[in-house]
Amino acid sequence: MNTEELWQKFSKTKDTNIKQKLIEKYIGLVKIVAGRMYNYYGSKIEYDDLVSFGVLGLIDSIERFDVNRNIKFETYAQIRIKGAIVDNIRKLDWVPRSLRKKSKEIQKEMLILENKLGRVPSNIELAEHLNISLKELEETLSDTVSFNVTSLEDLLANKGEYIIDDEKEINIPEKVFERKELKEILGDIIDNLPINQKTVISLYYYEELTYKEIGKIMELSESRISQIHSKAILNIKNKLYKIGIY
Repeated sequence: MNTEELWQKFSKTKDTNIKQKLIEKYIGLVKIVAGRMYNYYGSKIEYDDLVSFGVLGLIDSIERFDVNRNIKFETYAQIRIKGAIVDNIRKLDWVPRSLRKKSKEIQKEMLILENKLGRVPSNIELAEHLNISLKELEETLSDTVSFNVTSLEDLLANKGEYIIDDEKEINIPEKVFERKELKEILGDIIDNLPINQKTVISLYYYEELTYKEIGKIMELSESRISQIHSKAILNIKNKLYKIGIY
């Protein structure tokens, strides 16, 4: 049976053997998502664990997917695979409370300094404002990149951007408008980021490159790319906060 035939038969019978064939067919999708997420979770968790969490999301996707909806399975599955990985990592509670506190403090003080300067502060300016060394600031940015990305994704999920729900209300005009509006707002914010932050965000999310690949293009270390990524996320969150979204 080809893929379409497998889906049609599974939607009617829910046969476990067919489900297994679908899992085998799409396992590569799990590995792709896990590989990308390993970029910022890798120091805390093994790649194989990310794949295992992702498989749970894949199985859930297969069981819940409606073949009659006008959406590609790959698009639907990637969202649930990523969500399953994030949910299971949260259960491990690997981000220390002190690190979360530091991240929120940096975000708050970054916004205060940006309002004062009328522009995004440099790392040196931010470190001086926080009364910490540049090294400590950059290490914190590297350590909190995954937390910052996850917290932003929580916001986007709540606004309906990345969650494709099974409920019919997702397609009502108000919901469609809200998602479109948020996309446009995020697009404008990203366009106005400092050039290094905009480049990292574009290469990471749109070109789907790894930190190592981005580092080669920008001639920077993976650690430096991680720092830029983290600061870009804080910058985006602050700009969303200013307009009352975050």
